[in-house]
Amino acid sequence: MLNFRNDYSEGAHPTILEAMRQNNLTPVIGYGMDEYCAHAAAMIRERFGCPSADVHFLVGGTQTNLTMIASALRPYEAVICADTGHINVHETGAIEATGHKAIAVPGADGKLTPAAIADAAAQHCAAPGVYDEHMVLPRMVYVSDATELGTVYTKAELTALRAACDAHGMHLYLDGARLAQALTAAGSDLQPEDLPRLCDAFYIGGTKNGLLFGEAMVIVNDALKPGFRRAMKRNGAMLAKGRLLGVQFAAAMEHDLWLELGRHADAQAQRIAAALSDRGIAMY
Repeated sequence: MLNFRNDYSEGAHPTILEAMRQNNLTPVIGYGMDEYCAHAAAMIRERFGCPSADVHFLVGGTQTNLTMIASALRPYEAVICADTGHINVHETGAIEATGHKAIAVPGADGKLTPAAIADAAAQHCAAPGVYDEHMVLPRMVYVSDATELGTVYTKAELTALRAACDAHGMHLYLDGARLAQALTAAGSDLQPEDLPRLCDAFYIGGTKNGLLFGEAMVIVNDALKPGFRRAMKRNGAMLAKGRLLGVQFAAAMEHDLWLELGRHADAQAQRIAAALSDRGIAMY
């Protein structure tokens, strides 16, 4: 039976499983401090052109988002997202549970716009350019690529968001649960090397891209680096058998397998879309 429920209804790519089998009985130190995680982190820094970035491996998207947002923001600071954003809709209030407000604004087909950021900033000001101390302080912008509606950001769009964040004193954080699919989608002109230049932090999704589980957090902004591992531990996001994440990501990065898997997912999605269109069913 064919199952179209989601892109992680099955296990993992054979290459990923084989890498885990080969390294299964090698004794290493725990908590992501092993040589496999170090190797995978080095591969990611090289592939994305960010030699000074911190790379951390976590198990799932929700814990990755809440750990980054909770560690980056002070208690009275908030994060702006599109109303369809994952942190606003499908994370069971995880961000709010950390004590931070998610400021949801209208998106353009799932994508956040500079105008929406400016409007959210203005709504939290007591006077032009002066934030109201009786309201939360918008300090971070959250975007997902691909978005929850399947749209993808262009380089120009992400560059404009970067400029808007700089203008309003906000960090730009990108949820890359489906980053490989976004980068390989038809019409996408973003390259992996663009992300460290435009984002303060982003993560590379593995759970939804051929791994058994796992996400790789890449922190570019030095101000967001201190204490992140402590935040991981505090939020239950530090895997004792961290080598399981490093082994998988090293295998995924080898020969750009992660992008090959994204390309494959895109191709299958287009097959489904074509089959529905041929039967007169309109796409969203």
